[in-house]
Amino acid sequence: MPILLTGADGYVGWPTALRIADRTDDRVVMVDDLSRRGWVDEVGSVSATPIGDVETRLTAAREVHGLRNLSFVEGDLTEKAFVDELLDVHEPETVVHVAAQPSAPYSQINGERANYTQHNNMQATRNLLWGLEEAGLTDTHFIETTTTGIYGAPNFPVPEGGATMEHGGERDEVPFPAMAGSWYHLTKAHDAANVRLAHDQFGIPTSDVRTAIVYGTETEETREDERLKTRFDFDYYFGTVTHRFCAQAVAGYPVTVYGKGEQRKPFVSLEDAVEGLARLALADPDDRPDDHVVYNQVTRAISIVEVAETIAETGADFDLDVEVEHFENPRDEDETHKMVIENDRYMDLIDEQRQSFSEGVDDVFETLDRHRDTVTAYEDRFLPSVLAERV
Repeated sequence: MPILLTGADGYVGWPTALRIADRTDDRVVMVDDLSRRGWVDEVGSVSATPIGDVETRLTAAREVHGLRNLSFVEGDLTEKAFVDELLDVHEPETVVHVAAQPSAPYSQINGERANYTQHNNMQATRNLLWGLEEAGLTDTHFIETTTTGIYGAPNFPVPEGGATMEHGGERDEVPFPAMAGSWYHLTKAHDAANVRLAHDQFGIPTSDVRTAIVYGTETEETREDERLKTRFDFDYYFGTVTHRFCAQAVAGYPVTVYGKGEQRKPFVSLEDAVEGLARLALADPDDRPDDHVVYNQVTRAISIVEVAETIAETGADFDLDVEVEHFENPRDEDETHKMVIENDRYMDLIDEQRQSFSEGVDDVFETLDRHRDTVTAYEDRFLPSVLAERV
């Protein structure tokens, strides 16, 4: 039975497709409408790593890893007719749904982008869930990457699943309330609720993988050939904090920390994120729970100032004199918040952390060192005040 993987042209989706295909003889059908490339181009930026077209990637996968079970379908998941045909033709045993407009800053630019983000992300998920029900594929394991961003910043350990609520002298477990801080993150809170509802109503076995901030440029599979590299965004809108900081360092800019920077955020390496998704996708149907399961896809929480200091220390190994500068925080946030997030279920899934934060930063610098000219050519993409004028 085939495995369907959406968002296969993206930063996490592409290496996940490679790993799944490398560990199974089943067909892995990759789906994407290639819109991530357009969004990044729209904000005037580019991937630091050159990424080939789909055919170039598939050719490399065959030549380097012998993967002949990968195929690609281009299409828009917000179009119900496309999704229905996709499910009817391939009848997947597993769906790994990674496709989304993933940028909180992009979703905050204006009402048009907020509306687009919410329609794009939630409509795609609903089409897939209802498509499985209407096609009679309710035994299909549905795996979606949501985000730890739906938790906000509570002052108690974030549970891996529901939370215990007390009121009027009674207790019960309830879904964690949506505390998202952006129009993008709210799409994932709605997706999490819809995935849970699809399990309750349709009986679809579902895994809600709440992904932390992902760092790193390489996985075991992508290291083998330049044509297999995944994308690397470093601009304000699509680059994560670690990636932006590293790019700033390579371009000769100081790493800028807002306020004290002592607040901790959840992180996971690209290698550890891919491993978890692959293991879920390849789980034996007889062994996987016929249930709705939440995973906090995080290996550890790290303070922003530790992120900056690790980048400065690692940058020295690449002959970079990286300064860490603190600026007044424009955001209304607790700069000392110590997030604690439970992740026992996810760590049991992957067995052990495969890449530490410092090792991931080392990979990032090795990548950016090869593509320094691209980073410096687009260095005006680091700051939102400049970017907003050009969007």
